[in-house]
Amino acid sequence: MKVAVTSEGPTLDYQVDPRFGRAGGFVIVDTETMETTYIDNGSSQVRAQGAGIQAAENVANAGAQVILTGYVGPKAFTALAAAKIKVGQDVDGMTVREAVEKFIRGDVPLADAPNAQEGGGK
Repeated sequence: MKVAVTSEGPTLDYQVDPRFGRAGGFVIVDTETMETTYIDNGSSQVRAQGAGIQAAENVANAGAQVILTGYVGPKAFTALAAAKIKVGQDVDGMTVREAVEKFIRGDVPLADAPNAQEGGGK
């Protein structure tokens, strides 16, 4: 399974970026091998609006089936749901590796609603 994690940098040892749409990037992790690839999200960070929708497209194009992040706003959540990407929220405050390991153990509940206001704020 491919899991995308919002990240402040390109490896498993970086902190989870709590923002989805304006995250620094996404570490895409194969949960069977722990091999990673990185998607830079810089272009979405500077968008006046639509950052979450663009980020959802980037994650979908990478083949991820799950996104792990801190906070997801309503438009991004809708875009992820349309792409059939499940959302694990509230994994901020840990490394990408810790978030993936927590997900593999089954300790990250999958969300059925966004947990942030439009624009990604808490």
